[in-house]
Amino acid sequence: MKRDLLSRSLAQMGSKTAATPGPSGTDEGAPRALKSMSDVLAQVSSQSAQDVNVNDIADSDIADRFDVSVELDALVESIQTSGQQLPALLRYRRGAGPRYEVVYGRRRIAACRRLGIQVKAFIKEMDPREALVSQALENSARLERSFIEQAIFSVKLEDQGFTRAEICDVLAVDKGTLSKLIGVAKDVPEDVIYGIGAAHDVGRRQWLELRRLFGLEGRPTDEDALALLPTVGSGAEKIAAIIKDMQATEHAVPARAAKSMAAPPAPPRKIGDTPVAYMVKRHRLTIEISDEKEHGFIGFVEDNLEKLYSAWKDEK
Repeated sequence: MKRDLLSRSLAQMGSKTAATPGPSGTDEGAPRALKSMSDVLAQVSSQSAQDVNVNDIADSDIADRFDVSVELDALVESIQTSGQQLPALLRYRRGAGPRYEVVYGRRRIAACRRLGIQVKAFIKEMDPREALVSQALENSARLERSFIEQAIFSVKLEDQGFTRAEICDVLAVDKGTLSKLIGVAKDVPEDVIYGIGAAHDVGRRQWLELRRLFGLEGRPTDEDALALLPTVGSGAEKIAAIIKDMQATEHAVPARAAKSMAAPPAPPRKIGDTPVAYMVKRHRLTIEISDEKEHGFIGFVEDNLEKLYSAWKDEK
């Protein structure tokens, strides 16, 4: 069923590109990488899967999912009971280390590693761009990435030289959505993003609000922002907590700014030509003596405070 879904997705892509020929009669209406990947994956699906030792497989440098261990227990149980139904896709590596690199099927490989068995996989000679496109297409047809997983993967694709038009086709999003995805991934600190996690229960609205808050003047440092995140809880609970704290800080900033812009306090008032000055502020009286020889006046006032208070009470 899932394999049929991927085949239909690729077939639709093929018909879409064929329907938009360029002015010279070539299929220039769609990115070349996508057109070639439809053929590559069609060839892969016609091959026979091989049994591969999981220790011979290196992880991909660019992953489109945060944590392959999420709900892995259910997949382990399924493979243990019914076998691995969907092969992974690997590509050949060069240099020292494992012979292969995973293109897609990281969770299947993780499950087989836990079971101590070989993984069924197709193996294909692919360049990095082909691998990234096929990874995106297969997971788009089979899985639902969270908003932030889409955002991080979008930036990684862009960093690898994919144009925004290509990324839109690979992820099946429009230009406006892609701009929001990339904006969130670039403006929200990476440690905060991974601290919140994949957050499949969090939509774009909360991520866009968090991005707005990190764009404000007086925003917390990355370290302080990370400290605002709860150590436990769901992605929704974590992002709600940091948004609440940052919004509270946002509302406090104007008040602090207004206070700092208030008129400076009046200078102390002098008693004639004496070195004695005083200042009254609400319920506080401050006495200043500018001449060291006259500092004894402060002690005199202190000694007579009780008498002064009694005399004031008598006059009331």
